[in-house]
Amino acid sequence: MSINIALLQITLQALSSMAIAGGLLYTAVQFRHARKAQLVANFSKLVELQYQLRNIRVERPELASEQDTQNLTTPRQVQEYFLNLMQLSLFEISWYAHKQGQIADEYFHSWARRMWEVGREPAFRSMIDNPSTKIMHDEFDLYVRKLISSPTPPTF
Repeated sequence: MSINIALLQITLQALSSMAIAGGLLYTAVQFRHARKAQLVANFSKLVELQYQLRNIRVERPELASEQDTQNLTTPRQVQEYFLNLMQLSLFEISWYAHKQGQIADEYFHSWARRMWEVGREPAFRSMIDNPSTKIMHDEFDLYVRKLISSPTPPTF
C-alpha cells in the first residue's frame, strides 16, 4: 500500500512538473510571436513615415532635392518616381511581414505577382534604374531586382 502511495506521489509530481514546463514553453513561444509582431509593427511604421515623405514630393515635386531626382527633368517624372517608390514601400512592408511569418503565403505571392507586372511599366523601370537614393532594406532591394528581371511572373 505504501508503495502505491509513493508511486502516486511521484506520478503527480512528474505530471505537475511537466505541466509547468509546458506552460513555460508556451509562454516562450507567445513571447517570440509577440516580438515578431512588434518588429513588423516597428518596420511598418518607419516605412509608413517614409511613404508620407514621398507623398509630399508627389504632391509638391519642387520640394524634391537634386539628390533625389537625378536624371529627372520634369515635375511629372518626379511625381512618377515617388509614386513608384510609394508603391514599392507598400510591397516592402508586405515582404518584411511575410519574412517574419506575419502574412500568409498566398497573400504575399499575389503581391509578388502584381509587382512583377508593375516592374514591366516604363515609369517603374525608370525609377528602379535611376541612381538616386532609395532607402530600402538591402535584402528587399535584391529581391525586387531579381523579381522584376525575371522573364516570367513568379510561380509559387
